[in-house]
Amino acid sequence: MGQGLLQIGLTLTAVIIITPFLGKYIASVFMGSSSLLDWIMNPLEGVIFKLADVNPQENMRGRQYAYSLLQSNLFMGILVYLIIRFQKVLPWNPNGFAAPRWDLTLHTTISFLTNTGQQHYIGEKTLSHFSQTAALTFLMFISAATGLAVGIAFIRGLMGKPLGNYYVDLIRSITRILLPISVIGAIVLLAMGVPQTLAPPLLVETLEGRTQYIATGPVASFEIIKLLGTNGGGFFAANSAHPFENPNAATNLIEMIVMMSIPAAMVFVYGAFANNIKQAWRLFWMVFIIFLVLLWITATGEFQGNPLVNSNLGFEQANLEGKEIRFGWAQTVLWAVITTATMNGAVNGMHDSLMPAGGFSTIINMFLHVIWGGIGIGIVYLLIYQYLTAFWAGLMVGSTPEFFGRKITTRSIVFASLAVLIHPIAVLIPSAIALAYPISLSGISNPGFHGISQVVYEYISASTNNGSGFEGLTDNTLWWNLSTAGSMLLGRYVSIFAILLLADTMARKKPLPAVPATLKTDTLLFTSLTAGVIFILTFLIFFPILLNGPIAEGFKLATGS
Repeated sequence: MGQGLLQIGLTLTAVIIITPFLGKYIASVFMGSSSLLDWIMNPLEGVIFKLADVNPQENMRGRQYAYSLLQSNLFMGILVYLIIRFQKVLPWNPNGFAAPRWDLTLHTTISFLTNTGQQHYIGEKTLSHFSQTAALTFLMFISAATGLAVGIAFIRGLMGKPLGNYYVDLIRSITRILLPISVIGAIVLLAMGVPQTLAPPLLVETLEGRTQYIATGPVASFEIIKLLGTNGGGFFAANSAHPFENPNAATNLIEMIVMMSIPAAMVFVYGAFANNIKQAWRLFWMVFIIFLVLLWITATGEFQGNPLVNSNLGFEQANLEGKEIRFGWAQTVLWAVITTATMNGAVNGMHDSLMPAGGFSTIINMFLHVIWGGIGIGIVYLLIYQYLTAFWAGLMVGSTPEFFGRKITTRSIVFASLAVLIHPIAVLIPSAIALAYPISLSGISNPGFHGISQVVYEYISASTNNGSGFEGLTDNTLWWNLSTAGSMLLGRYVSIFAILLLADTMARKKPLPAVPATLKTDTLLFTSLTAGVIFILTFLIFFPILLNGPIAEGFKLATGS
């Protein structure tokens, strides 16, 4: 237990040290400050802007920003769909893979386009090297940059500034942040044993004298952006539990830090834009404390193990089912909580094998959507909850609600409410339909309370663009491919549209003069109120699901019934 806690503590300490500096750098990129990369990137970006006919000085309104985002994403989605459908005749296909079914191809395209990375296929048996690289790796950069651009535009709007230009924010997200870190990270992973090759599978002879094919590919470049950009989709079916994606304890440590880096740093990006680092630290510690509580719940459940199994063994054994022994229970627990907190979705163990406490924490992470949340989008939801807190606090004391010196209006509350409520709609309705037909639609492998968790997990993972799953479902079916694709589209684009319209509304509001009664957002009281609002809203919406899923399963195991 002590060694496991030490490993967890060292990992989180590294994150606490790194993220303020990374946040300062990201803020400088979008605030126009000079950086070390200017001498390389300024000429490169100038060429890109000229070829794309983009004026970097032109600002967009909320609708323009949203329409530009939707149009570019639609074009890239169609391009990637066609690449996968015609992969048999395209290069870098040493296995001669044919195209997947149309519904699986559609699901895969939407999944990586929306920064979800949910996979209903076996990567090493389905997609060519060209599809993995030119299609999925390409989309992982684009989808991460899109989320980052939306987060920056929203922060600008809250500050009363123009939202900026989508294409400029998208390009700079890639050239200044994602690409440089990914190049360095891929080289580091390559040096530590992660393969990077276009060669066909290796043919080896086993100890029994049989032949076996071992799949390889351009894994290092794929792995780093899937973690950095909170994409999560694996090159192999086993994801980061596969030794080619995550060979040893050193790569495991690096990959966890990379997963948390940008989502956690975005809190300090907000602090830099607001010129209020004090508030950024308060938000950081609020989120960090909630994260630690969920981590403790998960760690306790996994360390104590399954009581039914332990009663037969005659001694207490940690739950090692579904875990890589080279990582152990502690690193699997930390990874599971990080990947669902950051909406990453990559796994180094099977979440379906977690104890009910682990299932509770991973599901509640996705329900909350702000601990730390997806790249760019996580900070947006955290600020929306602060916005709603300011609204309700103003009503309770009988004053005009305002946020950052700007009046909160009915229109802005509608947009904020839509951004928050679209996820329950995209989760609960399809979950109810699937659970109504447990054999023909849901494909539950473990009936009872755990089966409910399997179904709900799949939809909340899709809606919040996480991508991980309780892998007991028979999910490569027409129903699951199309229904989860719908949840991904709703959770991604409807919320983004509402977010940008809210930012535009705030940007056009004239600031009000500060008075003694103005509610300050950087106090401990307001931060505590924000945490209360987050939990009240989440539990009002999702508590029945938790009660009928992991909580009921935990009671069943505890009582042995």
